[in-house]
Parts: sequence; structure tokens; C-alpha cells
Amino acid sequence: MKLATGIIPARYGSTRFPGKPLALILGKPMIQMVYERSKRAKFLESVIVATDDERIMTACAGLGIPARLTSSSIGSGTERVAEVARDLGASLIVNIQGDEPVLDPAMLDSLVETLQDESIVMASLMTRIRAPAVLNDRNRVKVVVDKDGFALYFSRGPIPYQAKQEFFQHIGIYGFKADFLFRFCSLSPSELEKAEGLEQLRALENGYRIKMIETAYSTLSVDSPRDIIEVEKLLREKRHD
Repeated sequence: MKLATGIIPARYGSTRFPGKPLALILGKPMIQMVYERSKRAKFLESVIVATDDERIMTACAGLGIPARLTSSSIGSGTERVAEVARDLGASLIVNIQGDEPVLDPAMLDSLVETLQDESIVMASLMTRIRAPAVLNDRNRVKVVVDKDGFALYFSRGPIPYQAKQEFFQHIGIYGFKADFLFRFCSLSPSELEKAEGLEQLRALENGYRIKMIETAYSTLSVDSPRDIIEVEKLLREKRHD
């Protein structure tokens, strides 16, 4: 088994939620929760935070979390991951979103297992949508796949139209072959990417395939301060299971 390096991009200056990586969840900074869960993955040889902000660097240092300072001019989390990955020399990279405090380590392992296939350069996760409200929530990205499990399209809208049981929500955690990660970041933003506001569409528009892995695990990403309340509620419930 070829192991991967996990990189957590963490930006302080979020428009909707400034300082989000340091927001407290049950008394812990969110970046700490994501790091600790990621470290439990069996197939990650190391996990590191990639950030453009000294406040996050200082917090990570105090928590014993490895972190690298990246350029402040970088436009996306994927580019931030790529900048750090170039220095590390790892061949497999898992881009772990810093706003997924309840991710399951098995999700990360499934990406690394999938990348063992030499023909797969990029992989991501999806889970079945069971709550009707999710379908029309533009913050919950939907994906449709072909018969072999490769992504056909991602959208903020409900796709496919009038499906009965086949709606899937995309979970924005990615696995990359390092060479492809660098190639991806060298491509110009594509038209569909700009229309949907979804970076992964750049790969599809340029003819590259994204292998989607269905997972039974779901996540609860933090996009705004009110999401913290939902995450804390979920974590309290799990404590009492």
C-alpha cells in the first residue's frame, strides 16, 4: 500500500465566517478537530495544515499541529495544498477540507485505496441524499456518475432531474496523484467552474476523470457560525449513543 500525505488548507479570511478554522467546537478549535480525526486514518503517513495566516500558524504551534505558511496571493484551497505538496515530495495527496470537523477517518482511507489504481489521478466522495431539503440547498453540491462511478457533472442544483433514488451529495474531500494535482492547478478556471462556483468542474471540462467513491458516512461542513450549533448537537448525541 502506497501511503498518502494529508494536507488541510485553512484560510482565516473567509467572507462568510472570518476566522473559521479557529472557531471553537465544544471548546476545541475546528482545525484541531479536523487534524485529530485525519490523524486516525490508517493510510496517511502524515497530516499537515497549509495556511496563509500567522494566527492559524500560532494556534497550530500551540497545539502541536504541523503547519506551513503559504502565499497570501493563492486563490483556492487546492492551490494552497499544491504549494505545500511541492515541498513535501509525496506522490499521493489527500486534500482534507478544514471545515469538516466530523469527518470519519475511513473516508480518507478509501481515497488512498482508490488511488492505488495507476489509471486514477483524482478521486472524491459522495453519499446518498436522504433528506429532501438537501436537494435544493445550494451549499450542498450534487453529483451524477457514469456506470463505472466516474463523475459526469457536479451542480448546486438538484441533478438528475426527477430522479427517484439516485441523488448523491458530493463530499468535497479529494485524493490526487501529486503530478496531476500540479497539472490541475496549472489549468485556467473553466466556464462551467465559474458558472457553478465549483472548482472540480475544471477537471471534467479539460477531459480528466474523477473517480467517485460512495460512502455511508456523511459530514456536516461548517459554512457559517450557525453550523457550529448543529455540529455540537451531533457530537453531543454521539457521546450518548
